[in-house]
Amino acid sequence: MQYYLGLAHEQFRPDDLLEQAIAGERAGFDGLECSDHFQPWWDSGESGHAWIWLGAAAQATEQVPVGPAVTAALQRYHPALIAQGFATLEVMYPGRVFVGIGSGESLNESPVGAHWPDGDGQLAALEEALQLIRRLWAGEVVDHDGRFFRTKQARLWTRPETPPPLYVSAFHPGSAALAGRYGDGIWTLADPESTPELLDAYRGACDDADRDPGEIVLQAQFSWARSDEEALESCRVWKGAVPPEYYVDDWHDPRALYEHAEQKVSDEEFKQKAIISTDPNHHVERIREIEKLGATIVALMNISGADPLAAIGVYGEDVLPKLSG
Repeated sequence: MQYYLGLAHEQFRPDDLLEQAIAGERAGFDGLECSDHFQPWWDSGESGHAWIWLGAAAQATEQVPVGPAVTAALQRYHPALIAQGFATLEVMYPGRVFVGIGSGESLNESPVGAHWPDGDGQLAALEEALQLIRRLWAGEVVDHDGRFFRTKQARLWTRPETPPPLYVSAFHPGSAALAGRYGDGIWTLADPESTPELLDAYRGACDDADRDPGEIVLQAQFSWARSDEEALESCRVWKGAVPPEYYVDDWHDPRALYEHAEQKVSDEEFKQKAIISTDPNHHVERIREIEKLGATIVALMNISGADPLAAIGVYGEDVLPKLSG
């Protein structure tokens, strides 16, 4: 079992996140992942550029893997640029790079003028992007005139010896099947209701494609503070990311997203989705529940707004050692 620390660009400035990354490696986390957004989920957040930050994070740390969770393969990032960007990062930091990739949200696509497709369109765009990335990483010269993307004699002139692992984000059985066909693993939320169905779809697609299943990355959020009340209040803004319609429908105004979520999601519901407590043992117990869902990697995003560095310290001293034990 591996435990990755998640760095939240929506909540913290990129320079602060760099401190968290360094502290996370020292605390004993096995990897670092960061969100990749153009806008936050609420109107008082942050939104540093993930790719630029990842290069700095890899340089500032020594050996942990780094990657985005997740980069969207739609119109904000052309798949050829995703292929180029992470091939470059892998050349610079061989064996330390992974790519989480998904279909994105209107929150990040609509503000840059991109058309937001329906659910079937999102799935089709993701499959087309995955095919292009794989072909470019394989060294092909690609002429492509597809439904969502075009290339003209595109090739990667700088490629690593081995491409970085590609983990496909899945919230639906259709995207889980794409993970089985094209990915080196699946990345999804740790949810007792949805995870089993998604993993069944993923493993079934692996069997159909005669491929061995890869990593199963299950993601959760955690907030630690010196009191339970402070732990909750310092991460309350993350209610803005909870409603499932935000990942399919055309929601792109951060203020509207948070206002809708605050009305729809109760504090108790929020505490069921995120690990929010001052007690390290509660964090250990909740993470053990995630492991039982089938994870090979547990990705834990630090949303501890009160004192994120202290929260990482608590994990280093009182949570990760118990999990490893």
